[in-house]
Amino acid sequence: MKRIALVTGAAGGIGRATVEVFDSNDLEVIALDRQAAVDFSPSVTFRQVDVALPGQVQEFFEWLAERTDRLDAIVNNAAIQICKLLVEMSVEEWDAVLASNLRSIFLTARHGFPMLQAAKGAVVNISSVHAVATSVEVAAYAASKGGILALTRAMALEFASVGVRVNAILPGAIDTPMLRAGLGRGHVGGDSVDERLAHLARRTAMGRVGQPAEIARAILFLADGEQSSFMTGQALIVDGGATARLSTE
Repeated sequence: MKRIALVTGAAGGIGRATVEVFDSNDLEVIALDRQAAVDFSPSVTFRQVDVALPGQVQEFFEWLAERTDRLDAIVNNAAIQICKLLVEMSVEEWDAVLASNLRSIFLTARHGFPMLQAAKGAVVNISSVHAVATSVEVAAYAASKGGILALTRAMALEFASVGVRVNAILPGAIDTPMLRAGLGRGHVGGDSVDERLAHLARRTAMGRVGQPAEIARAILFLADGEQSSFMTGQALIVDGGATARLSTE
């Protein structure tokens, strides 16, 4: 039986790479994004869903229940980032970040649990190194990603009794549209995006930024019931060694 995986935030850099890696590894992929039109392989099922909205998530799982009773993996990747100082951020902006990045995971878990249980599947939540060390103008994003770590541990404990594993990935600097947009904060120096990427690359132990496919392959590892069968409640940092270095070095 072909394994079925659900990927949210599928139009983004990491989301798209995850869809492609899963598809190439012979998983049946259902890709969700709030964008209206996303070009995927014909073998991928795409649905326009804003996973921050309870009604849309419920409607999607009702649609899915008519087609399958199992999910082997849910990858919670949907996220937005609003770069502002905390005291300049509106309540609406704060709530939008928390809803997209954190509440969405609660919603997919709540509705997807019976299907995960049927498959003894896995959940992979996409957090960030901003959950453990952060910078200015990303307070809401950092708070949401820290919340994902706590939620991952809680879900792992609650779901373990039925054989469902829950883990988190913490990507570091990955070359995605979100990273490039965030470089506009000017926190790494440089006049152009390429210069800023080069400055950022030098801050990692490996001397480069990561590629979305590198995160996607780590996600596949955690989603696979054989490769990571004894892992749950864990946070896997994939950052090129950036967080290994003392900030005072």
